[in-house]
Parts: sequence; C-alpha cells; structure tokens
Amino acid sequence: MAINMASLVYPVMILLIMGYVIDCQALQKGFYSDTCPKVEDIVKSTVQKAFNDDATIAPGLLRLHFHDCFVQGCDASVLISGDSSERTAFANAGLRGFEVIDDAKSQLESVCPGVVSCADILAIAARDSVSLAGGPSWSVELGRRDGLVSSASDVSNLPAPTDSVDVQRQKFSDKGLSDNDLVTLVGAHTIGTTACLFVKYRLFNFTATGNSDPTISPSFLSKLQNMCPQSGDSSDRIPLDKDTVSKFDVSYFKNIRDGNAVLESDQRLWGDSSTKSIVQNYAGNIRGLLGLRFNLEFSKSMVKMGAIGVKTGSLGEIRKVCSQFN
Repeated sequence: MAINMASLVYPVMILLIMGYVIDCQALQKGFYSDTCPKVEDIVKSTVQKAFNDDATIAPGLLRLHFHDCFVQGCDASVLISGDSSERTAFANAGLRGFEVIDDAKSQLESVCPGVVSCADILAIAARDSVSLAGGPSWSVELGRRDGLVSSASDVSNLPAPTDSVDVQRQKFSDKGLSDNDLVTLVGAHTIGTTACLFVKYRLFNFTATGNSDPTISPSFLSKLQNMCPQSGDSSDRIPLDKDTVSKFDVSYFKNIRDGNAVLESDQRLWGDSSTKSIVQNYAGNIRGLLGLRFNLEFSKSMVKMGAIGVKTGSLGEIRKVCSQFN
C-alpha cells in the first residue's frame, strides 16, 4: 500500500507547533512568588553590580541569552563548561557574562536551594541588561528548567555574520520567529562590539579581487579600514553601532539605512523588501516616537524568543551549579 508522506509529516508538524504553544503557556509571570519571591531582586542587583563595574557586560549577557535560546532552546545549555560543550564552539568563543550568572545562582542557592533554574536567571539577566543600557524592561515569564545536553556540534544553526537574509530568515523561522522578530532582535546590535575577524573580509577582499563590499558607504569604509587595518590584529574589537555603542536606541537601524552597518548580515537587511520596510520603520526621522516603537517590539520579541524550546514540568533539572550538570 502506498504511503502518503504528507499524512505522516503534517501531524508531526502540528505536534511540534502544539508543543511550542504548550511550552509558551507553561511559562508564567510570578512563577517563584511562593518558592523564591526575591529571585528577580537578587538577579537585578547582581547584574547592576557587574554593570557598574563594567558597562560592556550588558551586551554580553544579552548575547549569552540569545545564543542559549537558539541552541537546544532556552535551557542554559550554553553555560555548561567542559570538553565539547556548547561554549567551546567557535561561534561562542566571545561569549561573556558567565561569572555574573554564577554569582546570582550562588546567592539564590543560599536562600532558595534547588528552586531557581539557571535558564531563568539568564532570561532575567538579559532583560535587566537591556534596561540598564537605556532600553526597555518587560515581564519575564519564568518556569524554565535546565537542559541535560550541551554539545558544540549543535551550535551550527546559530545566525552568522555572513548569512544572507534568506538564511537568517530560515534560522529564525525554524525557531518560530517572524521577519519582524528577526529585524527587531538583531537590533540588539545597537550595543556591544565585534571582532575585526568578522569585518575585515568586507573591507579589503570581499569578492576575492581586492574589492570592498559595495554596500558599505565610502565614508564609513575608510573608518572601518582604519579601525581594522588589513595587517592588524583580527581579535581587536570595534563597536557594532558607530554612534552609540553603549546606548540601547534606534541609531543601529539608521546605520543600516545609510550603509553604515558593521556586519554583512546586518547590512543585507536593507536589500530585502520585507526586512527593509521593518528597518525603515525603526530608523525613520522622529527619534523619540520610533525609539518607543522599537522598545515595544523588542520586548515582545524577547518574550517570544525566551519561550523557544523550553523545558518545563518534569523535563530537565534545576542545576546546583550553572556550569555543570547535577
């Protein structure tokens, strides 16, 4: 008897979608109101202290949460240390903020032992980091449990700075995220830095004929070449937002509009009609109103991203130490 493959695939897809929705519903505001009511206060004070010492920790913690959610879901698998764990992968080489999460976890274990997951701590810390950098705040839905798997080989599906819009779109779509989520979440590049390693190829030999990336504005090209000279150290870091590297705002989108994006993947958003219109909406001309719109959309997209592949109920575990399985 012939088998209709669609009849097998579609139910699986429906189950996956249902599973995603159920996971979203399993997270809730006030999850620790009875078991550890001071969890958000403790995480916030820990992040605040780290931020006061070094404001660049804000983009570090935000990126840490993003990299966690895109691999195995938001389950703190990126925090596991050891051979062949996620954090050993090349794409995760520049991740920062592990010590902040460890500090918060240690404090929480002293007042609420075995209650708060590392995945939830990371989600709260990312929110607080954005707020401290001048961005929005939002209610973080909690109830995640920590994953039991962390493998460097799973990191290949992370968005990369050389990705075309189609590749970016597919990677985000695979996680249940839309074009609007894609552009909005990539807007996190309004704070933080990147290594010259991910920029140089655009500046000196983009087409293997010695040319630069033609989408870079001429005036910005010369600045980038000065910051990342061809014979310079590829580990040197430069701002992702040329204007306000430490402030969470919409200038990043203006940079894309004007050909001043540092990463190729970011500049490519201007070359696709769908993503271009979203960038345009955020860039605009009225800074205050458009900044507010971006803040609202970023909050919504972060909540959506924070529900990707979460483990709840009896799945996973509550780690005692965030860097190792129990």
